[in-house]
Amino acid sequence: MTTTDGSLNGKAALVTGGSRGIGAATAVRLARTGADVALTYVSDKEAAEGVVQAVTALGRRAVALRADAGDAAEAAGAVDRAAEALGGLDVLVNNAGVGVLGPLDGLSLDDVDRVLAVNVRGVFLASQAAAARMGEGGRIVTIGTCMTQRVPGPGGTLYTMSKAALVGLTRALARELGPRGITATIVHPGPIDTDLNPADGPYAAVQAAMTALGRFGRAEEVADLVAYLAGAAYVTGAEFAVDGGHAA
Repeated sequence: MTTTDGSLNGKAALVTGGSRGIGAATAVRLARTGADVALTYVSDKEAAEGVVQAVTALGRRAVALRADAGDAAEAAGAVDRAAEALGGLDVLVNNAGVGVLGPLDGLSLDDVDRVLAVNVRGVFLASQAAAARMGEGGRIVTIGTCMTQRVPGPGGTLYTMSKAALVGLTRALARELGPRGITATIVHPGPIDTDLNPADGPYAAVQAAMTALGRFGRAEEVADLVAYLAGAAYVTGAEFAVDGGHAA
């Protein structure tokens, strides 16, 4: 179980989609706070192993697990594998997700099925499996998007719908798991400088201009908040924006 002072010393955390971007930054940040970390990846084994090396360099245990959040068995199974590898589970960070953007009339059924399988079903199943493993002080932190609070233009119907579902899931988890001392929160990143959405990309200037701070955020800035929530004892059922004022 996590401690009440925000420290994660000796605790076990799983970060889904932890091989790059926000997930990788979160895995390293949790390790800096004292946690042992498991992370999942789908195809980039080399990047995942790089994160494992960064965590172990901090003196914490780490393991990379191949798991596709869009596969029901793998989404839940990754939680059990992480708990077995680390000797338990105290923190789940639901970070794995896919983004399919485009005009409404151009979205296929395959697009819908894939996005909902990864962004909604996978998060639900991982949270369900984690809740079965966690004791008092467990933490479930889910990564949403600033688009659940403000949709700046067309093309985001499917992605926004999938992430908005996680807001309701988070609130319901908070109510259901609260009596057991387990918290559930959701973090909404704004435009963050990652490989998938670089701060020097073709659409970066438009995105930066939509924020109050006029810039992209760093993955580490999101990870800082996730680490706080992973140790916070009296915060649950709440949404937090790390969006540079995108929704202001």
